[in-house]
Amino acid sequence: MQDWNPALYLRFANERTRPAAELLARVPLSQARHVVDLGCGPGNSTELLVQRFVGAQVLGIDNSEAMVQAARKALAQARFALGDIASWAPEQGAEADGVAPDLIYANASLQWVGGHETLIPRLFSQLAPGGVLAIQMPDNRQEPSHRIMREVAELPQFVSHIGDANKVRTEILPIGAYYDLLAAPGAQSACVDVWHTVYQHPMESAASIVQWLSGTGLKPFVEGLPTALQAEFLAEYQRRIDVAYPQRADGKRLLAFPRLFLLAQRKA
Repeated sequence: MQDWNPALYLRFANERTRPAAELLARVPLSQARHVVDLGCGPGNSTELLVQRFVGAQVLGIDNSEAMVQAARKALAQARFALGDIASWAPEQGAEADGVAPDLIYANASLQWVGGHETLIPRLFSQLAPGGVLAIQMPDNRQEPSHRIMREVAELPQFVSHIGDANKVRTEILPIGAYYDLLAAPGAQSACVDVWHTVYQHPMESAASIVQWLSGTGLKPFVEGLPTALQAEFLAEYQRRIDVAYPQRADGKRLLAFPRLFLLAQRKA
């Protein structure tokens, strides 16, 4: 994919940061020495970690140069580095003392990474004793917002450029599968907690919904199109979104946004 756009991503910073804060609120740690934010983006989630764990070494990892640069400008109290979540290991980014992370935190990032059956246990194994793995992922592939992306991508003028729309984003596992990965005998987990939250975001218009998703879910669909077709794709997408999300009593549109949460603490 092309690089991310931090400014576009942050147009809905409050809505994006809310699940990050709610995930962090459930982390059962009173203190931490070393905290890692995997997929830190422009640093909005990392800032929450710095505020919660005063004095900790906080490291943000992202594979986007633009996001890392934005995070460095926004938050001097943390360290940021380029890295690939799929292959990341603490020794690649931790300080020279080699402290294992007390918290590995991944807010809205792992849905872009495949191989969760091996990735999740591997990340969990990197924790210090008593450490916590905290993950939040959008679980909205079957929502109208994302079904319509795939429907539009399959139209004749777009499909030859986009290919198989079902492969554009990794499909996450069922919630019970994540529980089983970390609660199985031998996983060394002290406790595992999984849950869903369906946020209902009031949006000003169908265009606002499109703008929100242009910074994330729509990106891999649109960026592969010739410039002349990008506007056509977005126009057809917005037309269908306008139907799928009717006006409410106050004239706004209500965007349902399911998210999956996972917390697991390693045995001390």
